[in-house]
Amino acid sequence: MTRPLPSDDDRPVLVLGPNPTPNGGMHLGHIAGPYLAGDVYARYQRARGRTVIFTSETDDSQTYVVASAGREGITPEELCKRSTAKIQEALSAIGISIDGFGPFDQTYKATVLQYFSALHAAGVFRLKTVRLPYLERTGEFMVEGLIEGDCPVCLTTSRGGLCETCCHPNNFDQLINPHSTINPEDKLTYREATIMVLPLEEFREQLTTYHENLKEHRRPHVRQMIAELLSRPLQDVPITFPLNWGIDPQFPEVPGQVLNAWLELIPAGMFTTSYAAAKLGRDTVPGELWRKAADPTTNLRIVHFLGFDNAYYFCLPHIAMLMAHGDKYVWPESIINNEFYELESSKFSTSKGHVLTPEELLEEVPRDVARLYLALTAPEYQRSTFSRAGLDKMAEDRLVGPWNQLAGVLAKAVANAGGDSVRLPVSAAARQRVALMRDRFDLGYEMPTFNLNRSADTVLVHIDRLRRHALTLDGTGLDEQPEAWGDLFCEVKALLAVASPLLIDLAAAAGEAGAFDELPDAGVLVTGSFELAEVTPFVPPLLAAGTADAELAGGR
Repeated sequence: MTRPLPSDDDRPVLVLGPNPTPNGGMHLGHIAGPYLAGDVYARYQRARGRTVIFTSETDDSQTYVVASAGREGITPEELCKRSTAKIQEALSAIGISIDGFGPFDQTYKATVLQYFSALHAAGVFRLKTVRLPYLERTGEFMVEGLIEGDCPVCLTTSRGGLCETCCHPNNFDQLINPHSTINPEDKLTYREATIMVLPLEEFREQLTTYHENLKEHRRPHVRQMIAELLSRPLQDVPITFPLNWGIDPQFPEVPGQVLNAWLELIPAGMFTTSYAAAKLGRDTVPGELWRKAADPTTNLRIVHFLGFDNAYYFCLPHIAMLMAHGDKYVWPESIINNEFYELESSKFSTSKGHVLTPEELLEEVPRDVARLYLALTAPEYQRSTFSRAGLDKMAEDRLVGPWNQLAGVLAKAVANAGGDSVRLPVSAAARQRVALMRDRFDLGYEMPTFNLNRSADTVLVHIDRLRRHALTLDGTGLDEQPEAWGDLFCEVKALLAVASPLLIDLAAAAGEAGAFDELPDAGVLVTGSFELAEVTPFVPPLLAAGTADAELAGGR
């Protein structure tokens, strides 16, 4: 028996992916960050036999939708509909196993309104008169995605509300030299408006304690950002804006205004949680699964994957609003960010045609090859890049070539045995190696040490290790060295199981070939699943080098 894993926590797990803005489709920069990470984590939790809900939905209320639609000359509604379809197609193509992708419907809006109305009734929000950029030509206030200028903190180009580079807010009139993102030639002035705000400073002590207690569940860049912001007075957060696009909260003090779309995302998560739960056969009221239980060991364990550029809202205003609801809701435990992913060392740019979508990549390489490479190069702690030459080299030298050589040796041994069903003994040493392998993967897949890069590299390391082991047995029969072959088959099966969150099609094909028949039905990685005295040999599936010869079926 190996030591108990540090992640032996069987509470239900809620995995939240970021809400994509429906102002276009998805490229590999989106996938390589939070979506692949969320998928791998959710798949691993399922393999451990845990109850998992993995969910997301589009963020239709964003002003970025209005700006993009304006530039294209179409309505925001039309852009949302078209983009949502593209987003769902991209997620499905690359195998992101979301349990329920929530619709932007009346139930969603009602959930958001109920969440905000409770805080409004409790007096959490304040009225505040602020100066906002204003376009005299159209008589519109210009905020968030409608304007661009220089960040007042780091001086890089930034949209309104939040800087993607330093993740500091630039509310109201703080953006330097703002201009319209729809028509940069438009001259902006400033006008006063009275809006609702969240006095974030009032939550300083609670926020400090919360993040200090969970600092191991935050990556260094986010910890730095939180420390920077807490080192100075926290800015008031705009709750409403005088805009025409968004959800009207119907607050009597600010008639006709709409909610700040960034602040919808927690109640959006509550809605999509219930939506996804219903898809899994459990009907709940939105927000019900987020409620704290009398027994804390039954509370949801919430894990949020997001890009660094979104971290301010999820680490400070969103948490403060959950706190403002009192002891009603569970608060996120892990907030895992990623940095920017580039294409051939340059920023993805749809407008410049420098973009690669999942669907385009999958026309050339099998899904498992794409997923493994994206995980290996994911921008977890610093900016990283997609390289087609790098992908091809990894596939040939470390993934497809070595795996197929390993699989070929095993297939030949099974064929030489005459196809008869045999049972091979497994040594205690092999069981110990499997336990060590699982422990190492657990560090890469589980919180707070989750790391896509390390997990992907560990898959490749073990493929090569087992390939070399197989070559020492090549040419001998199963009956000549039964324990050595039994050890090898056991370890290969274990590798397929621990690699299954990444190599989803290979694992599915291996399952069909009987690789996991001896394991418990609860999950391929439940505690003790590979403490086997005997194994049955099987013929491992091959990995395709390209889509032309790919015959592996996708699996969840």
